[in-house]
Amino acid sequence: MTVRHEIKSQLAKLLATEDLVVEHKKVETACFNVHTRVLTLPMWEKASNTVYDLLVGHEVGHALYTPDEDWLKEYKIPPQFVNVVEDARIEKLMKRLYAGLAKTFFNGYKELADDDFFQICDDKLETYNLADRANLWFKVGNYVDVPIEPGEETEIINLIADTETFADVLVAAEALYKYCKQKQKEETKTSMDNVESQGSGASQQPASDFSDQQEGENDQPESESSDGCFSSEKNPQQKPQQPTNGGGEKDEDPEVKTMESLEKALKELIDNSGLENVYLELPQLDLDKIIISNKKIHDSCKETWDNFINDNQYDYSKIFEKVDKKFMEFKRSSQKEINYLVKEFECRKAADSYARSTTSRTGVLDCSKLHTYKYNEDLFKKVTTLADGKNHGLVFILDWSGSMSNVMEDTVKQLFNLVWFCKKVNIPFEVYAFTVDYPITIYGKNNKIEYRKLSYVPKNGIVEVNKWFSLMNILTSKDDGNLEEQMKNIFRLSVSFSYNSYCYSHYPIPPGMELSGTPLNESLIALHQILPKFQKENKLQKVQCVILTDGEGCLLNYHREVHRPWQEKSYLGTSNIKSNAFIRDRKTGMTYSCNCEYHDFTNILLRNLRDKFTDINFIGIRVLQSRDAGAFIRQHCGYHGTEYDKVMNSWKKERAFAIKSSGYHSYFGISSSTLSQESQFQVVESATKSQIKSAFIKSLKVKKMNKKILGEFIDLVV
Repeated sequence: MTVRHEIKSQLAKLLATEDLVVEHKKVETACFNVHTRVLTLPMWEKASNTVYDLLVGHEVGHALYTPDEDWLKEYKIPPQFVNVVEDARIEKLMKRLYAGLAKTFFNGYKELADDDFFQICDDKLETYNLADRANLWFKVGNYVDVPIEPGEETEIINLIADTETFADVLVAAEALYKYCKQKQKEETKTSMDNVESQGSGASQQPASDFSDQQEGENDQPESESSDGCFSSEKNPQQKPQQPTNGGGEKDEDPEVKTMESLEKALKELIDNSGLENVYLELPQLDLDKIIISNKKIHDSCKETWDNFINDNQYDYSKIFEKVDKKFMEFKRSSQKEINYLVKEFECRKAADSYARSTTSRTGVLDCSKLHTYKYNEDLFKKVTTLADGKNHGLVFILDWSGSMSNVMEDTVKQLFNLVWFCKKVNIPFEVYAFTVDYPITIYGKNNKIEYRKLSYVPKNGIVEVNKWFSLMNILTSKDDGNLEEQMKNIFRLSVSFSYNSYCYSHYPIPPGMELSGTPLNESLIALHQILPKFQKENKLQKVQCVILTDGEGCLLNYHREVHRPWQEKSYLGTSNIKSNAFIRDRKTGMTYSCNCEYHDFTNILLRNLRDKFTDINFIGIRVLQSRDAGAFIRQHCGYHGTEYDKVMNSWKKERAFAIKSSGYHSYFGISSSTLSQESQFQVVESATKSQIKSAFIKSLKVKKMNKKILGEFIDLVV
């Protein structure tokens, strides 16, 4: 079964009861940095989920209970002996803290024992030193008969079992080490005595017998080594004795073989194939460097068009006559949809307020109920208190990319309907259009051209945001007096992009407001600062974010430190975000795998926003041409299945649909051709019955589509 690292990361954080930073990397052993609070876990891909949970619980135990102390200065104990005691202590404390974790440790160690992770199946455990047996006793003692001699060994085992603090661990480890060291000395002395006795016996043997033995067995003569011991090739298993300290005792410390065996077996669980995992974080953007103010946008429009008209001696009223007339016609035709939105909003808002109402007694008798006193105990007047309605606000993100040219006008119309709705119900709103063309350069002091600087501090592991990325604040509820004039400016631009026949002439586009690339992903990153700021400034309880786009953004890059051998300092470059990358949010503690198609990266950023701002709905609106609908539906719903059939049927019947499986709470698809049709029932005086019928059916279809989509939209907003 494939291990889901994101789930294991959450397990580690929950067990640690803090927002640890958990990283799964291709390392041989787990480690925990007590300063940065980063827990690095190996990729134990070959381990079962039970063993994985055991290992995670064990490492979290170190993170919780093992202090960052340099104990080697005071205690001259080999680290392996301290590890044996400390492992026993932290696992005891973890099982005490989480009663349910005891079962995980029990089953996990049973699996390790069955797989002979300690490589002890063919060995006699009584030949192991006490450190090895203690390690087995506390890890797999339930499944393996580990011999512990009564007396001093039992006392040391009990001392290990009773450890509560790290100071206790050092005391127990020291006792364990000294005991093993003493036993090793005794065994070495016994071995040396045996060797000496064998050497003495050989010297007393008659020379003739010794010669006969050599000739009979064709053995090479033994030679005396420099340390006084004999070495012979007759017995290849007999190794030369290690150097001694002059007293016949070995200088080497006793080894803990079972710790080494476990570490070796755990390394075999690690999958080192593929790319190393990379953990990335989103930058915190300086909004002052990326948001182009509403005033600057429309001042630029006015200045550009005034200069164009003056230079070419155009009549201002003539150049925009047709497009402005079309704008006013659209405004009048949209009133029914806007009124429907307002009515639905007020009804749902009132229903929500009534659902949260409270009824209480006043303590005043209700005289109209006095005659019922014999069978009714409730004779008091009641008062119902309705809960105050929530303060709402909307933030709109408009796609200002080149691929929007064919549907820009229809998308802007849909945006205007929602803006007029906000204005009518007195909801604050902000509308931003993303671009990478505004401004190209900045003029500083003495008219010196200065290229735009990054809106954040680049660091290793930070996602890169295009330095030309901007958000144009094209509409705002703060400038209510000039709102209609500003909407005219945006409508003129949308018409100019699509080159409609009612555009009187091709007037120029203000500098930096041409359609550009698609920095949608950069906009989603900027929402991390925009949304809380908007909510705080307007003192709102409920905020909705509406994104009007024709697609998804491309994958981003990230900043990466590169160490070059010919340079002293590392170089901060950039690299592509690949399948081995994970987006990490320290505030929510969530990690998102980038092992997906390029268009799913937008959904990753949306899920991150939804996890971070749980009280905000993220709504996508995509105005589609008929030829693009099928590909869009397959991209989000697959080629088959219940949802695909449902969405496709909705598109065929109503030319609109709502997808719930994307990164948005709801992703609305609307036909551009249907949206551009007038919903009013209009026919010429000389129309035939069939023409009247056709016009009536057409208007009903448009109204039905609009009401269905608008109704679902209001359900999310309220």
